[in-house]
Formats: sequence, C-alpha cells, structure tokens
Amino acid sequence: MSVEQVSLLTSLALAAAFVLSAVFGAVARSTRFCTMGAISDVVNLGDWTRVKQWAAAGGVALIGFSALVFAGLVDADRTLYASSRILWLSALVGGLLFGAGMVLCSGCGNKTLVRVGGGSLKALVVLLVMGVAAFATLKGITAVLRVATVDHVHFDVTTNASLPDVLASALKMHAPSLRLLMGLVIGGALIAWAAWGRRETRDVRSLVGGLLIGLLVAAAWWLSGHWAVVEEHPLTLEHVFLATNSGRAEALSFVTPVAYAIDWLMFYSDANKLLTLGIVSVAGVVVGAAVHALWSREFRWEGFAGTSDLAHHMGGAVLMGVGGVTAMGCTIGQGLSALSTLSLASLPAILGIVVGAVASLKYQAWQLQREL
Repeated sequence: MSVEQVSLLTSLALAAAFVLSAVFGAVARSTRFCTMGAISDVVNLGDWTRVKQWAAAGGVALIGFSALVFAGLVDADRTLYASSRILWLSALVGGLLFGAGMVLCSGCGNKTLVRVGGGSLKALVVLLVMGVAAFATLKGITAVLRVATVDHVHFDVTTNASLPDVLASALKMHAPSLRLLMGLVIGGALIAWAAWGRRETRDVRSLVGGLLIGLLVAAAWWLSGHWAVVEEHPLTLEHVFLATNSGRAEALSFVTPVAYAIDWLMFYSDANKLLTLGIVSVAGVVVGAAVHALWSREFRWEGFAGTSDLAHHMGGAVLMGVGGVTAMGCTIGQGLSALSTLSLASLPAILGIVVGAVASLKYQAWQLQREL
C-alpha cells in the first residue's frame, strides 16, 4: 500500500466514523438512550425500560465483538482495553466519580453531546469543563495524582485480562471459540431480558434504539479494528491502526475523545495534531443530535437556572472528566465498548458508575427535601 492509499484510507475511515457517530447521536436522542436516565428511572420511578434498553445495546455489542474476533476480523489482544494488568481500583474509583458527576450534570458524556446538539448551552459548558478536566487527568496535575495513587493498586494475569481469555487459558480452550460462545449466551440473555414483556409502542421503540446502539458499537470495532488497519505502513513498515489516539483498535467513548478534540482545536496549526476517529465521533454525535432536533422541531436554546445550577453542573463536569479518564471510559466506553470485550476491568468500572449515580441521586433527593 502506498502513502497516498494510506492517506485516502485514513480520510475514508474518518468520514465513516463521523457518519456512524452521527447516526448514534440521532438514535440516542430519538429513543432517549441515556444511562443516567435509566438509573434515575429505576431509583425514582421503579421503571426498568431504559435499563433494558441499555441491556439490549450491551447484548448486541457483545455478540458483535465476539463474532468479529471469531471471524478473525478484529484482534482481541490489540484493542484499547486489552491488557494483562487489571487496574481495578482505578476503574472502581473512576466509576464512582463519573457516576456521581453525570447525575449532577443531568447526563453522561454521550448525553451531554446529544444535549449540545439540541441547543443546550448548559451542556456546552459541561462539555468544555469535562474535556479540560479529562485532559488534566491524562497529562496534567490530576494525572500525577492518579498515577501516584489508584493506578498503583492492581493485579496481573498471564494473558489478556478479559473473561474469555482468562478462562480459555485455565481450561486450555480456543479463546476465540470460547469468546463467541460466551458472547452468544450472555449477549443473548441480555437481549432476551430486554425484549421480555414489551407491549407498548414506547417499549418497542426503546428496544429498537438499544439494538441499534449496540450495532453501532460493533460497527465501530469493525471500522477501527479491521477496515482502518494497515498491516505494513509504507513509511514505518509497522502494523498500524489508522487515526486512533491509542494506536490500538477503539470503539465509541465520550470522555477522553472530548479532551483530544479540545486539544486539536486549540493547537490546530500544529502539524502533529491530527484528526482521529474519537475526535470526529464527538463532532458526529453533536451533528446527528442537532439534525434530529431540527427535523423534529425540538431544538431549543437552554441556559442555567441560576448560580446553584451552574455550580452543580461544573462540579459534575469535573468529576466526569477525572472519573472518565481514571476508569478508562464512560457509560459508553466502559459500559458498552469495554463490556463488549468482556474486559475484567469493566466490571468494577460499571459497578462504580451505578453506585456513584445512585448516591448522587439520593443526595439530590435529600437536598430537595431540605429546601421544602
């Protein structure tokens, strides 16, 4: 492959990532896909509809990733979440911070992008603050704190720290086959639970939205892990995952890519700052949500109600930025993309997000009662 062909493939991959994430934004907005909203519905209303929507997305993403690995289209050992080291405390603490923050901000990173597309200036402020906090946790002051504390607590395994690989190593089985079997069983169970008892149009719409979200996550794995891959780069002669920040296969996530998007905008004239799949995905979700908001005539400008509202959102944005990077993902990055790989680190991260969100919801309820 020539340098010109690599450049063309990179451009096509970026365009494909933009379209894919734009569809994601439109689907998420039209079907009210929101992990924070799902947890809030259960805690405050006892309504599991959106939790089942998330389960449907997780089931499809899991089956999709497992099938891609089994078919040899994606290498499970060369994804962003592949590692022999399990930073379980980082995942747990980061998840707790992120979960608490997303409640204060009225939505996670994905929901924030969707709300920006719908005209929310509140969400725009959250996005900027979250991005700065995330970048500081990647390379700045909170990065030093992260590395010196929670990242020190871990345990290592002899293989990739995903459930199929660990079990395959222990049972002397073919890892891709076991991964496919587990993907079909666990993913199928999640989809079956999500589809059980749905009768109203609202429920069916929610289920379809979840299935589409999961399919888009799987498509993102195929895009970055197979299509946008050069086995031997003409300049370096290395195996290259094109247009990724990590140099590995990546799927959808919406905290670290926001930080890189802000960095790209601020240092645009620096030739070393290149567009990546994550950066264009951030833009794609906003554009997709905006198109849906305009098409459905639901686009509305929205500002802060007061200083208290501003303080809660900014504090939540900092927690999301710090927590999202510390946990190596958000409700989409860890909750769907990493979970689809059955990464062992995704389990404490998801647990932390749920516990942090519930605690923050309880705090809000207590604060409201105190003001009455």
